[in-house]
Amino acid sequence: MQKVLITGTAGFIGFHTAQKLLGSDFEVVGLDIINDYYDVNLKYDRLAQKGIARDQISYGKPVQSSKHKNYTFYQLQLEDTEAISRLFEEHRFDYVVHLAAQAGVRYSLENPHTYIDSNIKGFLNMLEACRHYPVKHMVYASTSSVYGTNTQMPFSEHHHTDHPISLYAATKKANEMMAHSYSQLFNIPLTGLRFFTVYGPWGRPDMALFLFTKAIMEGKPIKVFNNGEMQRDFTYVSDIVEGITRSLLNPPAHNPEFDNSNPDPAASYAPYRIFNIGNSRPVLLLDFIDALEKALGKKATRNMMPMQPGDVAATWADVSELTNHTGYQPQVGVEEGIERFGEWYREYYGV
Repeated sequence: MQKVLITGTAGFIGFHTAQKLLGSDFEVVGLDIINDYYDVNLKYDRLAQKGIARDQISYGKPVQSSKHKNYTFYQLQLEDTEAISRLFEEHRFDYVVHLAAQAGVRYSLENPHTYIDSNIKGFLNMLEACRHYPVKHMVYASTSSVYGTNTQMPFSEHHHTDHPISLYAATKKANEMMAHSYSQLFNIPLTGLRFFTVYGPWGRPDMALFLFTKAIMEGKPIKVFNNGEMQRDFTYVSDIVEGITRSLLNPPAHNPEFDNSNPDPAASYAPYRIFNIGNSRPVLLLDFIDALEKALGKKATRNMMPMQPGDVAATWADVSELTNHTGYQPQVGVEEGIERFGEWYREYYGV
């Protein structure tokens, strides 16, 4: 078995990624700090699905899964430099999937220092660990938010991303630049994936689908920003996980044809790549709400609101580069994905 570290395994995408890799020929080590950015009970319940008991978790101590002999979990902070180094020294990972980060555009307006600690200091610790304890490949999470004020659609990796409009986006842009420098200097294969509005079962309570569903089921109004005239490239979580695993097993190589006189933002001489990962079919927010009402069998009371600071009017992923590199093809449409989420929500919350 090859050994993979997945950070953020108490989180939404990390939970599903661990599930996918545990079903293949991998020994999985999961890492998460389990902070209180949102309901920690949901995070502990995700871990419990993998056989990690809440009462066994203690900072820095390994917890062996009761359901998977090839799964071990650690509660650790990304910015704990010594602990991260010890983890890599002990396990000598073949691969890393780095998904842990402080997420959220609006939250970055209120708690900026959290983003620097987790997304900058924590990311540096991961790069340093991969430098001193070499891995075959690290795939890490970036975001569509790096496209910032760009209005050229669909978003392409060949576009420049020099104008982020939130600190969250700025930290993720910084991650991409840090990764490139480490790839160039230390020959580390690194791939960044720009996620586009991920949703699905076990999702984050701060995301629109979760917030809308909760409000509708409780008979409360929903906040519809920009009067519903926003478009999002809603991407079902299983499609995201498929793209992550395909990318992991297809590390980038040196590109001797890279033109330094006319540098392409999507490429590099170093073993480094950036890919969009989305559904590549943007959906109007009002249509998204219509589909949710249909899935829940209940109408929403819509409170129309202006655009929020840090938000963008539209996202739309050109995924052709990822498709060419890995064969990635998103499979789940919005109506099907919302229906699956609704079924999970009813079961999990007993409504």
